[in-house]
Amino acid sequence: MAKQTVLPRWRGFNVHNMFAIGGYEPYRETDFQWIADWGFDFVRLAVSHVWMMDEDEPDRPSEKGFAEVDRGIELARKHKLHANLDMHTAPGYAYHEGQMTEERSLWKDEAMQARFCHLWRVCAQRYQDIPSSELSFNLLNEPAMPVGKMTREEHEAVIRGATAAVREVSPERLIIADGLEWGKEPVPELADLGIAQSYHFYTPHRLTHYRASWAGPEAMRWPEPTWPGPGEGDEPSNRAALEEHLRPWIELAGKGVGVHAGEGGVYVKTAHHVALAWLGDVLGLLKEHNIGYAVWNFRGPFGILDSEREDVDYEDFHGHKLDRKMLELLQGC
Repeated sequence: MAKQTVLPRWRGFNVHNMFAIGGYEPYRETDFQWIADWGFDFVRLAVSHVWMMDEDEPDRPSEKGFAEVDRGIELARKHKLHANLDMHTAPGYAYHEGQMTEERSLWKDEAMQARFCHLWRVCAQRYQDIPSSELSFNLLNEPAMPVGKMTREEHEAVIRGATAAVREVSPERLIIADGLEWGKEPVPELADLGIAQSYHFYTPHRLTHYRASWAGPEAMRWPEPTWPGPGEGDEPSNRAALEEHLRPWIELAGKGVGVHAGEGGVYVKTAHHVALAWLGDVLGLLKEHNIGYAVWNFRGPFGILDSEREDVDYEDFHGHKLDRKMLELLQGC
């Protein structure tokens, strides 16, 4: 099967200090420093749109919010990490309906689409002097059907509109679009647009989101995951099935589209040895096809620092709990 050749095989983490709607935490330089020190070269800065635009005048940039985004980008550049600016929520859209901040839909409402394009145009203007080798734009986190309540045609129109808005100001900017179905499904109808696409590695869902509250009440009743596993429905249950699941993404890469796995990981409730076995397989497959990745998250219940897993013998690292086994697995992939 083909290898991805358009993008560098960036490897790193999601740094999500600014994605929560209820409030944000200033970036910690040590996060960027340690990521770089451990041999990684990529951070996906997950940002909610509410911090980037003025609360009372939503078409005017928020200097306070943008100042923190500026700082995250500059910390990434200082530590030689590629920064991927990810719009984790947008006017009229959130990957989880509980995070919606507007009643009108990005997919249906021209005013929301205009605001979305305006926001990306502002970003393009603000960062136009930073080269694409150091900064890329991830237009929208995890467009989802049916949660997103849109058609493929509506999604395509929104992504093409935002891409055009960026290119009006910054024609050479590297742009990345997440796949559909929460990043699982590639979007071949965008292949002619000259943008890259992002796969999110959370399959099988019952393994990666076992007992995660936002996955719904059924997640509390799922059987304890194993890997390889018994399989549920059409979800992969072993490495070979995972490779088949990835086939559409490999085929997209073979057509000259840049592919990166911008988000993924295993929630804290899945047994540690199972999480490592699955991660080894999925990241090993991505490596075979020259596709980089960014784990969700760096610090927290999917990550290598302060994950609070109950079955890990943590190493003390500057007052943090370091999952050394997961770190070493990621370094090898």
